[in-house]
Amino acid sequence: MSNTQKPKAVVEVTAADVQGPGVVFCPNPKMALWSTHPRVFIDVAHSGEGMCPYCGTVYKVKEGEHIGHGH
Repeated sequence: MSNTQKPKAVVEVTAADVQGPGVVFCPNPKMALWSTHPRVFIDVAHSGEGMCPYCGTVYKVKEGEHIGHGH
């Protein structure tokens, strides 16, 4: 993501939000039903954040949270 692009939304995630091998899914349960798209899994364990290719929502690990390998 370049500095000129702004994400649609930024969602802070905690270790409890992370599934399987360090991923979260989008759309997340808090998103409105009308705005859904196919479910995608976004890796946040390696870089601390990831962006949904459909809606542009950025998922970012909350500061101070530790995402262990194989969580």
